[in-house]
Amino acid sequence: MKVNAKNLTILIAEDDADDRILLLDALKECGIEHEIVFVDDGEHLLEYLKHEGKYTDIRLAPRPSLILLDLNMPKIDGREALKEIKSTTRLKSIPVIVLTTSRAQDDIVRSYDLGANAYMTKPTAFDELIATIASLKRFWIETAELPGDRHD
Repeated sequence: MKVNAKNLTILIAEDDADDRILLLDALKECGIEHEIVFVDDGEHLLEYLKHEGKYTDIRLAPRPSLILLDLNMPKIDGREALKEIKSTTRLKSIPVIVLTTSRAQDDIVRSYDLGANAYMTKPTAFDELIATIASLKRFWIETAELPGDRHD
């Protein structure tokens, strides 16, 4: 059975509360009804993925099928979190899409060098955000084969 036919968990690392609300609204507008989990910084992202801190219960912190990652976050920024994810054997197969406001070429190149699967710039207008999320849905949720659940 294709993983995409199952309910997916999309983990979003975003520190800005307003951006989290806009992202959730855009996801709903695009008909994405999968489980959406937000973490507010890179430290919580890594704790979630490693089942540490408040995320020790695997039932409450299921392995994500896809990670949307902001680069500029407190504690551990997205670049460091991406480096850690892609250098950890049991996590590196999770697709990570950088979704950030930065259009800096250095950020784009570094993100791909660190193992990002895609780099998307967060638009400022809501209708453009919907278009961005719709394109993400078409490829990553409806077309791409995502790795299945692993309990390791």
